[in-house]
Amino acid sequence: MYNKLHYISQGNTVEEQLHNIHKALDNGCDWIQMRFKNQNALAVFTLAEAVKIVCKEYLATFIINDNVHLAKQLDADGVHLGLSDMKVEEARILLGKTKIIGGTANTFIDVIQRTSENCDYIGLGPFQFTTTKQNLSPILGLEGYRLIIQQMKIKNIQIPIYAIGGITLENVEDLMENGIQGIAVSGLITQSKNPSQLIKQLNDKLYGTI
Repeated sequence: MYNKLHYISQGNTVEEQLHNIHKALDNGCDWIQMRFKNQNALAVFTLAEAVKIVCKEYLATFIINDNVHLAKQLDADGVHLGLSDMKVEEARILLGKTKIIGGTANTFIDVIQRTSENCDYIGLGPFQFTTTKQNLSPILGLEGYRLIIQQMKIKNIQIPIYAIGGITLENVEDLMENGIQGIAVSGLITQSKNPSQLIKQLNDKLYGTI
């Protein structure tokens, strides 16, 4: 089973990205999704190469957002694909059966699509408003997750669901009670003044140790 806490990287430069990724890894997060949008190819490659090395040092899972060819080139652990990115089937052919392929979803119809595409996990959201992503899909809220998980149970659809989008520490228990596998966060960790305490609290809630 996959880690319950995913960190989606932030930063406008290679240096900022690496600083934030180190911050997450140093304080106990061992799943990194590298997201570095609207950058030139050299900067993206430079960052990805560095992130692969540091993730290997920390024995962390290294996922690349969107860029399947880069994931193949660097032998990353996998990719995360948005609904308008490369099709999962094409990515699977390029990456092979052993790599992790995650997919974004916003509705139950998206979940059905992702399941039929044989995604390994789904990032379902957004939970609430977030400034991290432009062109935000309709907000789900707790009720949205509850309804989608309920529909999944009726249809016997079994795939790990990760909540994403504006999640705070206070939201985690309610989300987990609705049947999700874990959460993917970005700004919550990036902006934290005490990441060690935050990540410990998140993991405690996610793994039910409190």
